[in-house]
Amino acid sequence: MTFLHRTLLALALVSPHAAHAVDTPWAHVARPSAGPTHAIGSYAKGCIAGAVALPLAGTGYEVIRPERNRFYGHPDLIDLISKLGAAVDAAAMGKLRVGDLGQPRGGPAPSGHASHQIGLDADLGFALGPRAAGVFQETMVDGKAQKPLPAFGDAQVKLLRLAAEDPRVDRIFINPVLKRALCELPGEPADRAWRKKTRAWWGHDEHLHVRLHCPSDSPHCQNQAPLDDDEACKKLDWWFRKPAAADRKVASDAYGKKVGLAPKLPDECAALIPPEKAGDKATADPPRDVAGLATEKPRRHPKKRHGAHAEAARP
Repeated sequence: MTFLHRTLLALALVSPHAAHAVDTPWAHVARPSAGPTHAIGSYAKGCIAGAVALPLAGTGYEVIRPERNRFYGHPDLIDLISKLGAAVDAAAMGKLRVGDLGQPRGGPAPSGHASHQIGLDADLGFALGPRAAGVFQETMVDGKAQKPLPAFGDAQVKLLRLAAEDPRVDRIFINPVLKRALCELPGEPADRAWRKKTRAWWGHDEHLHVRLHCPSDSPHCQNQAPLDDDEACKKLDWWFRKPAAADRKVASDAYGKKVGLAPKLPDECAALIPPEKAGDKATADPPRDVAGLATEKPRRHPKKRHGAHAEAARP
């Protein structure tokens, strides 16, 4: 493998895709819609009614970029993060850095993600130690050597296991280098079962991307195709082989083009963004009946919102 190939491979695996920065109306909505919670559509083409806000700080976790206003999701996602934070705290592992969940009503974000649209995705930082001012996440991958950095240790593996063992979790995206490291760890079959949920994907060198199954309260939610019943370790060769470089570039470019786009969403999403309100950052709640879905009183997370919330207006 030449120096040029190693350099290009390193950049492809750890560099985030450039965003198109499309200005979508979903990014201008300040708060969730009223009514019951329903995830609508697919992870990269959908929205969420009745989303719940994750408190900006809780036991064992903190939202690191609240100004992006992407800390909303389905109650199952909020509960998962709260429980992961508590587990991290109880094990004296540090503090969980919570990145993006979704926008108040989901939908495509103008930058950073193709998915995160239906309140069932969350980015959680691998770094658990004290966070310096202005530092959000920290890479776990030596791009040139294509190996994990020493920072990727037992605590990070435990965090992945804690997340993967929750039955609500469908899959977890991590960097191919980190996935390879998991595949190389020893363990009995029973101990390795949780690793089946971890899958290699572009970037994700500094955070794990947790994705939940569609919940039972969301009949319009579309699950992703089921995972193969193995660890997908044999498929990792594609990410590193020189002959596959051209294929990787095609796949990477295709994925990158989806980031920041505004795809056609399910018809059920239309009521969440009334046309006359689309450009108004102070968008009022839409009609309570969302595309024929039953209506209830607004759902609230039992935890109180922190004062910083008032000031908060990335497959």
